[in-house]
Amino acid sequence: MDVRTSEIFRSYLQEAIGYENASVAFSALEEPASVSVRRNPFKSGSLSFDSMGNVPWCQDGFFLDGRPVFTLDPAFHAGAYYVQDSSSMFVGHVARKIIDNFQDRRILKVLDLCAAPGGKTTDLASALRAVRGSDFLLVSTEVMKQRVSVLASNVAVWGDPCVVVTCDDPARFADMEGYFDIILADVPCSGEGMFRKDKEAMEQWSPENVRLCQGRQRRIVADVWPALADGGVLIYSTCTFNRFENDDNVKWIAEELGAECISGKEECHVIDYPGVLKTECGFSLVPGHVRGEGQYCSALRKSESAGGEVAGRKLKLDHRSPGKGQKGKVSLPSGLFDGNVRTVLKGDMFKVIPESVADEVLEIESFLHVILSGCAAGVMKKDSFVPDADMAFSVIFNKDAYPIINAELDIALSFLKGNALVLPEISRGYVSVCYNSLPLGFVKNLGNRSNNLYPKGRRIRMDIGK
Repeated sequence: MDVRTSEIFRSYLQEAIGYENASVAFSALEEPASVSVRRNPFKSGSLSFDSMGNVPWCQDGFFLDGRPVFTLDPAFHAGAYYVQDSSSMFVGHVARKIIDNFQDRRILKVLDLCAAPGGKTTDLASALRAVRGSDFLLVSTEVMKQRVSVLASNVAVWGDPCVVVTCDDPARFADMEGYFDIILADVPCSGEGMFRKDKEAMEQWSPENVRLCQGRQRRIVADVWPALADGGVLIYSTCTFNRFENDDNVKWIAEELGAECISGKEECHVIDYPGVLKTECGFSLVPGHVRGEGQYCSALRKSESAGGEVAGRKLKLDHRSPGKGQKGKVSLPSGLFDGNVRTVLKGDMFKVIPESVADEVLEIESFLHVILSGCAAGVMKKDSFVPDADMAFSVIFNKDAYPIINAELDIALSFLKGNALVLPEISRGYVSVCYNSLPLGFVKNLGNRSNNLYPKGRRIRMDIGK
């Protein structure tokens, strides 16, 4: 049975958004899913394809007419844009409204739970950098090991060095009492809003699973709640429609944990975009009413008396051993990065962290299971510095630090497949390979051939006729 025709599902949706709104949604669920991308505002270059207009609530979001083969677009591999559902971008829109209310924080500290594959993390990073520069710390965590590697790769390619990726359970953050100003909990859900994209979500849907998800969502929020500072804001979101996982959970958080729902209030006022439906406690985006898929979003401010501490406090790590790389001074070739950065050594890898958040990042590394932090710069081999591929993607990388080859499409794709390039007209040594001024990575030019330094795990595997 197709769950979309299930009377129980129909009643769930009708209860959540009303009979007439649900009727429109039922018809839309039979149509193909939309396609949209979000541009990286801190990387040069324009989109390599024509858009079908802007996403109303995201100035960097664009609708596409169909789904191109993103694998064959070097700009995609360069982190120039992220393929993300337009409805999901609404969460970033709400986050931007919230961020504007924390201008008094020297370093704004944000946690993104259940973050893989990284759509909302990269959106948050762009929002924070636009307002705060490098004066923010974004911890993005994913408890599932098979998913956190994808998250780390997407964050590295996006290129913001103020993002830390960890593999930690939400309960682990309870020891970081009052540490975060903002927490985004995009919690696992029954996935009703993904029916057009994910057949498996449709097959697994049941009222019993909805209730299981509701309980799991409450546990996740309750586990992480101590880490939110008094007066801090929780952004709660799902990609489902029913009230049990949405409004009912928001009311439970407010009543049981101590918070006030601020969705629609002055500090979280969003424009009344056509198609965005207001619920009792938040906002619901539903196919047929918007061009995207399903998304729910709400925001709650933690009560001053809820038991958290003052935001901006330091972690109490005196009983823990310092993270590797905290001791001693190391140096890199000059001119690799823009801005004030601190260099640390992790094993044989040199990495840089913006000086503004370096102390916080090193504390986090001694406290959590960190997968990625700062920007990997490279390693020393004998007396030669070998640049790391991730350095090319960083938004603080100085593109003029190495000779540049601006590759045409065929050469760029050949590089991304891991092929050796012949670069006879450029100086020997390390060369930055770019496409439309977007750095893709490095080669070591030997004159008659070159060594390709693009990571094997990211190489294009599909046949491109080369």
